[in-house]
Amino acid sequence: MGPQGHAQAAQPSSTDRLAGPEATSPVGKEANYSELDEMQHGSVEFMGKVAVEDAPAPWDPIPVVVTCDKDSVVRYTTATDAKGNFTIRPAYTGPLHSEVSPQVGKHPVPAAQLTGCNIHAELPGFKSSSLHIAFTSIMDDPDLGTVTLTPDSAAAGSSMSATYAKASPDVLKDYDKARDEFVNGNARGAMKDLQRVVKKDPNFADAWYHMGKMEQTTKPANALSAYQKAVAADPNYVSPYLPIAEIAADQKNWKEVKEASDKALQLDPEGNPQILYYNAVGNYNLGNVDAAEASARKSLAMDPQHTAPNTEQLLAVMLASQGDLAGALHHLQHSLTYMKPGPNRSMVEQQIAQLEKAMPAGSQ
Repeated sequence: MGPQGHAQAAQPSSTDRLAGPEATSPVGKEANYSELDEMQHGSVEFMGKVAVEDAPAPWDPIPVVVTCDKDSVVRYTTATDAKGNFTIRPAYTGPLHSEVSPQVGKHPVPAAQLTGCNIHAELPGFKSSSLHIAFTSIMDDPDLGTVTLTPDSAAAGSSMSATYAKASPDVLKDYDKARDEFVNGNARGAMKDLQRVVKKDPNFADAWYHMGKMEQTTKPANALSAYQKAVAADPNYVSPYLPIAEIAADQKNWKEVKEASDKALQLDPEGNPQILYYNAVGNYNLGNVDAAEASARKSLAMDPQHTAPNTEQLLAVMLASQGDLAGALHHLQHSLTYMKPGPNRSMVEQQIAQLEKAMPAGSQ
């Protein structure tokens, strides 16, 4: 979904990622080994696992974040699979491409430069332990170990509903069966199990949420109803607010987009790139430009993999509407460093051309 709403004039779309060669120096008798070593530093995969203690395993992927430097700058993001495993994969494919983030100038940061960084998981309502990347040689074990999540009793909201603890053993048995069906790719079986759950326990918020997730693409009205039942059963259940904002944005219901994303950020102030993007979209289309820009910038800063791919485009729209053509142009040009070929890229290239023509002479 692209930036939405009234500001379509100079509509930008982007964030932060560049490509360039890994630096090697093929000089001397050790040149071949040095080049191999450097390439493997850039291409090695780190791996690990996220375990949840004193709570059921989530159905949704758990975000995993790599932060570096004393200011905890986000350098890389990934997520767990259904079994809680994660991989940090720079995917070295030669001198013109690297998926490792961040990118500096035209030279991508290889995986070896994540040495010294820390890894944690992010799940609303839980505290995360941390892993340290101490990889120094291609002979080191790339398995980093396990990140542990434990419930945080001080958190305002959680990705596990309080209704879970109130459910009967019979209901939980059906719910666990539904998760097993879902993990094994049997969505129809999972849906039947979840329907049985909510028939027995109409206030089981987690079940309503997962029913909504399974119907959102094909039956958005049914999904929205399920999400609304989930938050009615437990207003502090964080998970349904993002898809509510997504559906509201599709309907251009900006008030609902803002309210849903505001509530999610109230319950989980750190947020995530997606909910911050929708908060920016909702605020911008309601005229709250400062709040929109703050959310968009925060989303960009925590999203080096561009999992919310239109945030930078939205930010450029905001800057252009405020007369900051240079800032808008910068973000649009930067978006081309990671945007895939296609209609959206072509549109951004046209917008760049328009902005360049509108810029005062000598100001670029």
